[in-house]
Amino acid sequence: MRFAARADMDLPIDTAFDRLSDFAAFERIAAKRGVEVERTGKAGDADAWHLKFRLRGKLRAMALTLDRCDRPEALAFLGESKSFSLHGVITLIALSRTRTRLGTEIDVRPRTLSGRLFLQSMRLVKS
Repeated sequence: MRFAARADMDLPIDTAFDRLSDFAAFERIAAKRGVEVERTGKAGDADAWHLKFRLRGKLRAMALTLDRCDRPEALAFLGESKSFSLHGVITLIALSRTRTRLGTEIDVRPRTLSGRLFLQSMRLVKS
């Protein structure tokens, strides 16, 4: 199942990319919202995280990896959990020197029957 959105920002593309690639800030935000975040990537390696969070009353775990970082145009992530695999892409397009279009696409694929049922309910909510 694919989720997509886009928004225009009043920021130069370099500033927007710097904010989106501030992973330490996102780790702090996730921790404040109850997500256990453990950075598993080391200096020189690809950035990677192990996440634990509650979704629909169950504790879930996910491994998330930064797959691609094309400064200042794109970031791509791969995620794996017991029930799902996902591929997310964030793209930035400079509209002018001070405006940037942010596009996000997340493709979620079920790996189990329970994952398939969850995505089916998401399809109903999405439409």
